[in-house]
Amino acid sequence: MRAFINPTSRKLALAGAAAAAALLLSACGSGSGSDNDSTSGTDHGAKTSASATAAPSGSVSPGAFNDADVAFAQAMIPHHEQALAMAKLADGRAEDAGVKKIVADVEKAQDPEIRKMKSWLKGWGKPESAGQSGHGGAHGGHGMAGMMSEQDMKDLESLKGKAFDRKFAELMIAHHDGAVEMARAEQKDGRNETAKQLADEVVRTQSAEITELRKILGRL
Repeated sequence: MRAFINPTSRKLALAGAAAAAALLLSACGSGSGSDNDSTSGTDHGAKTSASATAAPSGSVSPGAFNDADVAFAQAMIPHHEQALAMAKLADGRAEDAGVKKIVADVEKAQDPEIRKMKSWLKGWGKPESAGQSGHGGAHGGHGMAGMMSEQDMKDLESLKGKAFDRKFAELMIAHHDGAVEMARAEQKDGRNETAKQLADEVVRTQSAEITELRKILGRL
């Protein structure tokens, strides 16, 4: 004689089995989730690697770039470095309040910009110096627009007071004109948006400083 099985008991048993199976699958799923995370990480790495043809991993300036972007950074780094050297000479020599303000503005803006551009070049897998990549040309050394000669720097260092202020204003106007020229070339020919934004900033700030320096010259 068959034992009578209560339909309700059968349903409960089936439900229990289903729950146990779900727990087992969940445990397995958790393990595979780790695999998926690993796979996802691998995929992400692959995407990063794929984008590295435009800008290698670690770049602070993501996205595509071209030769004009590289040339802009390689040229503007030494250009900014010389502006900082000129600004440093103002310590103990400058007298005019307007000149001192320009000096402070140059130091505040250009040192961080140098660090940015160096990080871009590192991220792009390019050397900091154009000469290192075999491309000297107009951007190499004193051939860059607005760069001072060693004699210019010595002359500036030998002056104090109003004579220093006048010479500093004259030289910095020429120096800024060169930076604006290079930045406009980047605006026109560059591809990387972050580099082009910095070029916009250089044009804006240094054009304004040129105007101020001309006013200073007018009153000295």
